[in-house]
Amino acid sequence: MTTTATTSSALEPFLSTTLETTDFKNLGEKYGGKVRDVYFQKDQKQRILIATDRQSAFDINWTTIPLKGQVLTQISAWWFDQIADIMPTQVIASPDPNVMVVKDLKMVPVEIVVRAYLTGSSKTAVWVNYDNGVRNYCGNTLPEGMVKNQKFDDIISTPTTKGEDDELINKNGIFEQNLSTPEQWEEIEEKAFAVFRRGQELADKHGLILVDTKYEMGYDEEGNLTIADEVHTPDSSRYWVKETYQERFDAGQEPESLDKEFFRLWLRKQGFEYGDKSTWPEITDEVRMMLGAKYIDLYEKMTGKVFLLPSKVNTLERIQENLTDYQIG
Repeated sequence: MTTTATTSSALEPFLSTTLETTDFKNLGEKYGGKVRDVYFQKDQKQRILIATDRQSAFDINWTTIPLKGQVLTQISAWWFDQIADIMPTQVIASPDPNVMVVKDLKMVPVEIVVRAYLTGSSKTAVWVNYDNGVRNYCGNTLPEGMVKNQKFDDIISTPTTKGEDDELINKNGIFEQNLSTPEQWEEIEEKAFAVFRRGQELADKHGLILVDTKYEMGYDEEGNLTIADEVHTPDSSRYWVKETYQERFDAGQEPESLDKEFFRLWLRKQGFEYGDKSTWPEITDEVRMMLGAKYIDLYEKMTGKVFLLPSKVNTLERIQENLTDYQIG
């Protein structure tokens, strides 16, 4: 029987069967990202993206969050539908709540980041750089006198390189490194801004603020720019609760967040310092369930749908059953 996840305690049965990794021998060549395991099927010109429950922050894989992979996949599937009139999407099929089958693309070797607010806690975050005196950020001139979590006059593009450590870059650096041509980058930014504005519009209707996000894009066989990976999930995006934002901002408090920034801030409050492993806190089951509940809360607020707990507790077995038709030997 399926039940609605209304409290973090509802996730307790799923703590022991979270999906940390997969190892399917008959789905093609495997490689793993921070959250997704990807299987490349060359002859079929497609990839199988399996969203695990892995939780990373500050480039560290900390733990697993119950049902996180399912929530990410379902949020992304909903968003792909909402922006399909703006640009092509990578999606071919979704045979399982954790899985998307997608077109193989020639990926743009840059992460396309769009921001609407002066915030963030990672080394590439606009607030961290601003607080350290940076006023030219990825080619954007930032005015003096801004404070943390303040809204920009307009959205800005702040790309980063792809690699072990993301590095900030501006469009001139992108052109110098032959990562994209000026003509290509103009279209990439135009589409990214259009998708982000759609995201802002829909988030606002659901009582949320889309603060910033990261997009992946690539080119299909016909050379069409296509959006890939995930769209506006709590891993790739920052969301705040609209109703409480202004009051908390005026009081100098952190906004109420529904994304993994909550986890980053929690780590900081525990005294976490990247270079000192003695400060790395233990992630308790209570924290894991609380974060899982936040992901589900965002899904329900954003889509207007009730998130139903899966009737089958073992995610790995279910995925294996649902991917039978995609085996290639």
